[in-house]
Amino acid sequence: MSELLFPGRATLGRRWHSTTFRWLSIYAVIFALSMMAMLAATGWAVTGDLARQTDAVMRWQLTYFDSVADTDLASTIVRRIEHERMHTNYYGLFSPTGKRVAGDVLQLPSQLKTDRVGETLDLALYVPGNEPAPVVRAMAVRRPDGATLVVARELTHILHIRQTIIETVIVGGLLCLAVGVATGIALSMRQMRRLNGIRRVTLLIAQGDLAQRLPVGGRDEVDMLAHLVNHMLAEVERLMSEVKGACDGIAHDLRTPLAHICTLLAHIDECIAPLDDDALSGLVERVRNETDALLDRFRAMLRISEIGALHRRGGFAEIRLDALLEDIGELYEPLAESRKIRFEMITPPVPPIHADRALLFEAISNIADNAIKFTPQGGAVRLELTRTRRGPQVEIVDNGPGIAAAEREAVMQRFYRSDRTRHVAGSGLGLSIVSAVMHVHDFSVRIGGGGSDSREPATGQCGARVTIECWPRTLH
Repeated sequence: MSELLFPGRATLGRRWHSTTFRWLSIYAVIFALSMMAMLAATGWAVTGDLARQTDAVMRWQLTYFDSVADTDLASTIVRRIEHERMHTNYYGLFSPTGKRVAGDVLQLPSQLKTDRVGETLDLALYVPGNEPAPVVRAMAVRRPDGATLVVARELTHILHIRQTIIETVIVGGLLCLAVGVATGIALSMRQMRRLNGIRRVTLLIAQGDLAQRLPVGGRDEVDMLAHLVNHMLAEVERLMSEVKGACDGIAHDLRTPLAHICTLLAHIDECIAPLDDDALSGLVERVRNETDALLDRFRAMLRISEIGALHRRGGFAEIRLDALLEDIGELYEPLAESRKIRFEMITPPVPPIHADRALLFEAISNIADNAIKFTPQGGAVRLELTRTRRGPQVEIVDNGPGIAAAEREAVMQRFYRSDRTRHVAGSGLGLSIVSAVMHVHDFSVRIGGGGSDSREPATGQCGARVTIECWPRTLH
């Protein structure tokens, strides 16, 4: 059968089917990406502003050095370096030929322009120690005497701030994502528990227990839908009870008058016996047969209603199918022999099943009776029990006229009879009783053709194969 609701397995793949989890996860991803973009923009703005402030400091230093005469500039740079405490500033004075004159910048960077515009140099500024300086912000200007003055400022503190911002962006984004996903899972688990409760009840309703109601306990849209479905179920149950009660009442009320008619017809038959009127006796006999057929139909209808009204597990117990089938074989083997039909039994031991023995006996007996009834003389009927991976399986195979594929569903309905079998006596309710019994047990029954099995009786007819799967149907 088709899937009614998603199972509530605690796996991420299953929870992704939850709307709550899906939307919260999407929101968490969007929020995390937005936060990361915002923090990245903030870091870019902060580092850019610090770089501009560094450029402003270096311009002020160059302005100060502009006020110093060219002859005093070298000594001024030396004094400035001597008073440097944090060693974050670097100075260099180079002759017009590029030779170092003063300062702690050992080599004039070739890519540095003398336009008082700050540039970031990565490992391109050489200072004492024969190692390149870390990332610096440098600015150069050409003096009136042709010399080049270089001023640089270390960017370690700015890079540290940027690294901190990047780490904060990553950690904060992952934290927001984790919190969003965890919240989505928590809310999804709550929602899935509610849906699992609804699913369990829905399965019971689909199996015919209309007295069940969907669980409610909140004020969201799920509970609003559950209230509406419960109201609908109450109306459906009421209407079906009324229809069922009316049909059962009609069948019960008509059975008594028909029984009286049968009794009267029997008296009439006795009264007309001395008259020796064959025509009249024939008419009375036909009326009695039709009345008996009507009584059989009403009895079958009441039996179906009785089976449907049984408590689902009221008469259930552990039973052995092989023993039950052997009892059925003992009952019908004489009937088959009287009609010159070979009756074959294959009943290997199988594990016990939980079922109502009387109901299964009645259902399988109906199928066996039909198989013998519609199998011609010289044919064969096989009653076979097999053990499958999921449970025991019963097959009743004959080589009678068979059932057309288009009619195999219809024959399970009440009163339906194929045009090819209307000449055979019966009420058309035998397979309806079988269907009712299988419904109570939650077993499945299907009808197929006789097939081409090597063990199949070979009389030139296709036959019918009725298969009963003796394990509960699972609605996924």
